[in-house]
Amino acid sequence: MGYYLRQSLVKKRAGNLEKIVQEKISKAKRDSENLISEAKKKALGLVGAVKREEEDRRRQLYKTEQVLLKRENILDQKISNYEKKERDFLEKVEKLKKIKESLEDLRQESLRKLEEVSKLSQEEAKKELIQNVEQDYQREILGKIKKLEEEGRAKLEKRAKEILSFAIQKYGLSQAQEITTTTVSLPSEEIKGRIIGKEGRNIRTLEKLTGVEIVVDETPETVLISGFDPIRRQIAKTALEKLIEDGRIQPARIEEIVERTKEEISAQIKEAGEQAIYETGLVGLSPKLVNLLGRLKFRTSYGQNVLLHSIEVSHLAGALAAEIGAKIGVCKKAGLLHDIGKSVDQQIEGSHVDIGIKILEKFDQEKEVICAMKSHHEDYPYESIEAVLIQTADQISGARPGARKDTLENYLKRLEDLEEIATSFAGVKTAWALHAGKEIRVFVKPEEIDDLGSYKLAKDIANKIQEELRYPGEIKVTLIRENRVVEYAK
Repeated sequence: MGYYLRQSLVKKRAGNLEKIVQEKISKAKRDSENLISEAKKKALGLVGAVKREEEDRRRQLYKTEQVLLKRENILDQKISNYEKKERDFLEKVEKLKKIKESLEDLRQESLRKLEEVSKLSQEEAKKELIQNVEQDYQREILGKIKKLEEEGRAKLEKRAKEILSFAIQKYGLSQAQEITTTTVSLPSEEIKGRIIGKEGRNIRTLEKLTGVEIVVDETPETVLISGFDPIRRQIAKTALEKLIEDGRIQPARIEEIVERTKEEISAQIKEAGEQAIYETGLVGLSPKLVNLLGRLKFRTSYGQNVLLHSIEVSHLAGALAAEIGAKIGVCKKAGLLHDIGKSVDQQIEGSHVDIGIKILEKFDQEKEVICAMKSHHEDYPYESIEAVLIQTADQISGARPGARKDTLENYLKRLEDLEEIATSFAGVKTAWALHAGKEIRVFVKPEEIDDLGSYKLAKDIANKIQEELRYPGEIKVTLIRENRVVEYAK
C-alpha cells in the first residue's frame, strides 16, 4: 500500500513538473516570437530611413551637378567672348600698324617735297631755324638768366649771413692767444737764490725734470718759465709754487714735488674733459675719450687753445644745425671731437684728422659723427650736410679776430721738430728745446752712451738738425750724461 501510494505521488509530481516545463517552453516561444517581430519592425524602420537619406543625397547631388553644369556653360561662354575680343583687338592692332606705316610714308613724302621746294635738307632747315631763334632771343634769355642769378645769389648770401650771424650770436666765447711763457710771482727776492741753488743744482734739476727753461733775471719778485709745451709749463709753474710755499728747495724735494704735480695735472686733464662734456651737454662718452679730450686744454693751434676751440665749434655747429634743420646732436658731438687727434698727434704719426678717425672708431662712436668730423679740413669729401656745418663752424672759430697767429704755430712746430730729431737717436732719454729754440738740451742714458759716444752723438744731432730744419742763426746742442749712485746706510 505504501509503495503504491508513493508511486502515485511521484507520478502526480512528475505530471505537475512536466506541465510547468511545458508552460515555460510555451512562454519562451512566445517571448522569442515577440522579440523577433520587434527586431523586424526596427530593421524595417532603419532600412526606410537609410533609403530616405540616400534619396535626399541623390537629389542634392543632382542639384549640385545642375549648378556646376550651368556655371561651366557660363564660363565657356565667357571664354568664347574673350577669345573673340582678343581676335578683334589683334585685328585692330594690325590695322593701326598699317595706318602708322602709311602715315610715316606720307610724312616722309611730305618732307621730301618740302626739301625739294626749299632746297634744304631736314637737318639744314632745323639748324637754320635754331640759329634764327637763338639770334632773336639770345639777348633776352641771357638778360633773364643774369638777372635770376644775381637775385638768387643775393638772396642766398643774405640768408647765409643771417644763419651765421644767428649762430654766432647764440654763442660768444672770448678768445685769447696762448703764449709760450709763464710768470711766477715770488714773495721776496731772496727766493731767487734758493731757486738757483748751490752752483745752479736746483734750477738745473727743475729744468731737467720739467723740460722747460726757467729764467731768473733782474725782474723784481718774478721768475719766467719758458717752453712751447703748455703741459710742461703748467707742471713747472705748479711745482715751483709748491716748492716756494714749502720752503725746502733741494734736488730730492724737487723730484718729489714734480712727480706729485704730474699726478695733479692728470687730474686736471680729466676734470677739463668732464667740464667740456658738461658745457656741451653730451653724455655717454668713454672715460678714456673724455681724458683725451681734456688733454686738449694744454694744446694750442696757431696760438688758440684747442679745447676752447672745440667747445666753440660744438656750440656753433649745433646752432647752425638748428637753423637749417640738420641733426643737432651729431653736429655738437662731431664739433667737440673734430680735433681729438691733436691730443696724441705728437706720439703718433699721421695727420690729426686720420688719428682722430682711428680714435673715434676705437671707442665705437657713431659713423655719422666720424663722417661729419673727418671733412673739416677738406681732406675727405663731404658725405652729409653735418660735415659742411662742422667745417663752417671750424672756420668761424679760427677766423675770429685775435684767435690765431700763424707765426706762433710755426715757432712751436720748429721746437717740436727739434725735440723729435734729438729723441730719434738711440740712447737718448729725453730732450728739451730751450731758449726760444736756440738750444736743445739732450739727456742720454749713461749705461748706453759713454763719454766718447756723447761727443759723437752731439755732433750727429747737430748735423741732422742742420740738414732737416731751416732756422735763423744757430742752435746750441747741449748733451748731458749724468751718473747717479744711491746707497742706503742701515
